[in-house]
Amino acid sequence: MTAVAATRIETHQQAADSARVLAAKFGPGAAARDRDRRLPHAEIAELAASGLLAITVPIEHGGTGLPPSAVAEVFRILAAADPNIAQIPQSHFVQANLLRIVGTDEQRRKLFSHILDGGVLANAQAERDTASSNLVETRITPDGDHFRLRGTKFYCTGSLHADTLAVLARLDAPAGGLSAGEYTVFIGSDADGVEIIDDWDGLGQRTSGSGTVVLDDVAVAAQDVIARHAAVDAPTGFGAFSQLLHAAIDTGIAVGALHSAVDCVRTLSRPWWEAGVERAVDDPLLIQRFGELSVVVASAEATLEVAGRAVDAMQLSADDPVLLAAEASVAVATAKVASDRAANEVSAALFEVAGTRSAAHDLNLHHFWRNARTHTLHDPVRWKYQHLGRYVLHGTPPPLSAVI
Repeated sequence: MTAVAATRIETHQQAADSARVLAAKFGPGAAARDRDRRLPHAEIAELAASGLLAITVPIEHGGTGLPPSAVAEVFRILAAADPNIAQIPQSHFVQANLLRIVGTDEQRRKLFSHILDGGVLANAQAERDTASSNLVETRITPDGDHFRLRGTKFYCTGSLHADTLAVLARLDAPAGGLSAGEYTVFIGSDADGVEIIDDWDGLGQRTSGSGTVVLDDVAVAAQDVIARHAAVDAPTGFGAFSQLLHAAIDTGIAVGALHSAVDCVRTLSRPWWEAGVERAVDDPLLIQRFGELSVVVASAEATLEVAGRAVDAMQLSADDPVLLAAEASVAVATAKVASDRAANEVSAALFEVAGTRSAAHDLNLHHFWRNARTHTLHDPVRWKYQHLGRYVLHGTPPPLSAVI
């Protein structure tokens, strides 16, 4: 992907307005793209050119430094139109936030400048064959004044749309002035030894570009290695920000599914004969169900807004960072529970309220359910209840590393 200079977005409102303009363009083709598995390369290029991918670049590096709540609102809006497009830049913002928290001045200047010029980052984090999802087999090893990177990454969301990959790797022994531990390594997606395979075959998020990345002896400059553990093992809000965006995507899916259900009932559905009405929209049982679903969606939106403000405080306040990190993590866990419930319930209820016609393959309305079911598997929501319960009963904050 070739970077193009991005438009400058100055305010939270401008970011939301820009997202709505793009959502209006992306939404009408979302079901067909998902059905035919057509990757949204043109749409992601337009998203990058819009300036939305640069809204968190700090003021001191030429950006406008908009807060996490603004990013969450953008994701919610985009996900309601196309959940795939919304998920693609999630890791872009997470890695830009890592850079903000623990990057050196040189690293910040280089990568933030690239983002302002329309650059797109993607993740290469997860590994499939380890005993636990938090284990890392990919290694960086010293090679003179450089490093070499070797490993295979799976579920690399956005990798097929990005020009820069953020690879999670482990350094086994101190080298090059770095201690042993986990690092994020920034490399070009077209670097020698990098192969990105379009092999994602999940039932949902089919066009999210979540391919496999093979790293075969990739040369890495020392200045492109960032100490990820410094962000994960301290009360930085790094994990809370990442999870906030996941909650925003799920909330957006619920919003989009509800809007599609309304449209179906208004334009396609026939009333059930026992209702004694001429239009499906006048069926009192459907009216009741839509009222229930609207409360589920509104609850997800409300908890997302509260969580966004809590993560904003984590980044912007000078108060106790340990307390702020705990409050942000708890607020985000609450939003994650509400958004998980909303996305899965509303996307399934779409068929319940809209009737048999809504299941037609050509409409592909099931992409909302498939996307919700797939994206909410990112991390088990059952553990969010554990974090919340422990905090309420014992005042124990969620583990810093449990909310990535």
